Amino acid sequence: MDIKKLQAIVVDALEDIKGQEIALFDTTNLTSLFDRIAVVSGTSNRQTKALAASVRDKVKEAGGDVVGMEGEDTGEWVLVDLGDMIVHIMQPAIRQYYRLEEIWGEKPVKLGAAKRKSTSEGQEAAAAPKTKGKHLAANQEQPEAKPVNERKPAAKRATAASKTAGEAASAKKPAAKTPAAKIPTGARVKVAVPKAVAASAAAAKAAKAAAPKRATKAAAPAAEGAAPAKKVIRRIKKADE
Repeated sequence: MDIKKLQAIVVDALEDIKGQEIALFDTTNLTSLFDRIAVVSGTSNRQTKALAASVRDKVKEAGGDVVGMEGEDTGEWVLVDLGDMIVHIMQPAIRQYYRLEEIWGEKPVKLGAAKRKSTSEGQEAAAAPKTKGKHLAANQEQPEAKPVNERKPAAKRATAASKTAGEAASAKKPAAKTPAAKIPTGARVKVAVPKAVAASAAAAKAAKAAAPKRATKAAAPAAEGAAPAKKVIRRIKKADE
């Protein structure tokens, strides 16, 4: 039996008895003994036994082979060997303790995809054409769009051409250099007199003002309190020869 069909039958059989947390793994790359492993939980001994019986009966009805079954006495862990596929039916505590998913769970198989591809109903549904909903705008037929060539007026085209030419010319010209600020020439600049020079000039001026003035000859008699001397001009007559 095809492995995809076998795994779909097993999943259906487990779902009929309300198996919990069904997990399916592809073990082709891990071992050559089997290609698939299914792990499922049962809440009680009775449910685990019922799940194993459902898998056995469904596979036999489909024409598959059941190699053997183990663990039916206790019902804590029931193993169903289907040749290419092994089914582990475990109670939650046993499943949590052994953690088979960590050993064989390298490549999980999606149950929904496996069932759609393997069952006859899934194949028919896949072959049937899909109907499109008319309420969606994306699914409605759209009229064929025609290209529209917009023509610009001649004036606008000339303006646009001149604008692009001006931009190209301005891009080629180097940026004008800003003239440097002119420094004024010929202006008189007042320079402050140093304090030392100003102090020496003031001291010299004060000393000059304090020095006594030299008395002149004309002022000497006035200083002594005497009257000014009179000048006598004598006229000498020349004797007649």
